[in-house]
Amino acid sequence: MKEFALIFRLSNASDAQPSPEQIQERLNWLASIAVQNKLVDKGNTLSSVHAKSVRSDQVVTDGPYTEIKEFISGYLIVKTATIEEAVELAQANPILKIGGTIEVRELVKLYGGNLGD
Repeated sequence: MKEFALIFRLSNASDAQPSPEQIQERLNWLASIAVQNKLVDKGNTLSSVHAKSVRSDQVVTDGPYTEIKEFISGYLIVKTATIEEAVELAQANPILKIGGTIEVRELVKLYGGNLGD
């Protein structure tokens, strides 16, 4: 099994404050992945208000990425046999109903163990 990050993007900050019905729909979607034993990490919601971007020239700006139309609202990690299966899980997420997008990326393990090893 491989691990994939599902990265959630929104274009409207008001969508980051879902209704109780939307929250329940998202929890049901998450539970459906967990019951299949494909949920590795339920991830977190990422703030679009309390964020900074640090550039290579050490300039710090308000973020996240204010020059783009979308912002990353959160992520989670799933385990599936293929990226196509991870995409299939993403396609059932209710964020798509409100115009959000989900980026699916395979996690690549660079080290055999912990960084301190």
